[in-house]
Amino acid sequence: MKKWLLVILPVLLILSACTSGAIEPMSRYGDEIQYFEVTNQDGETFTREDMDGKVWLMNFMFTNCATVCPPMTQNMTDVTNALEEKGIEDYGVMSFSVDPETDQPDVLTEYSSWYDIPESTEWQFLTDYDYDFIRGFAEDNFKTIVAPPPEGSNQVTHGTSFYLIDEDGTILKDYAGVDSGDNQFPLEEIVSDVEKLVEYNSEN
Repeated sequence: MKKWLLVILPVLLILSACTSGAIEPMSRYGDEIQYFEVTNQDGETFTREDMDGKVWLMNFMFTNCATVCPPMTQNMTDVTNALEEKGIEDYGVMSFSVDPETDQPDVLTEYSSWYDIPESTEWQFLTDYDYDFIRGFAEDNFKTIVAPPPEGSNQVTHGTSFYLIDEDGTILKDYAGVDSGDNQFPLEEIVSDVEKLVEYNSEN
């Protein structure tokens, strides 16, 4: 038994050292995000390749949202400010509009100006695709729904989670993007996870 411990212990220590600082994906995630080519608030093309080498936070939103999107965007803004206070820079934020017909680049630019986003933060507000794309993109990558508004409404149904994506484009986990019942917005957890991933990337 002691001989087996002498053999196994060093292996476990090596494995522990290799994964130190990394965040294991939730069971429903672990795949790389699919290829996409969209447009940001500056009218510039943003693609899957532009994500490479950087940690990302991602969510779905739209500017005419009358319920969850304003607090979600404020919560994400709070994350960016907390990360700036810690000096964490090598990360980005992506917000995919679920109402791309309305949310043209100039509309997204105005929307982003309503929030106190640090100048150092790369926050991509994304549009320029059709409904079929964003519905499939949400379902296939993030296991969440995007559904058209009910008749007579302009309020698109969409998920409210924030998603953590590593420097290889692998989706790791999700968080409550807004307070809802027992699910409180986990500001400190998100900031800690981004900090861990960024530091891990810089060391490897």
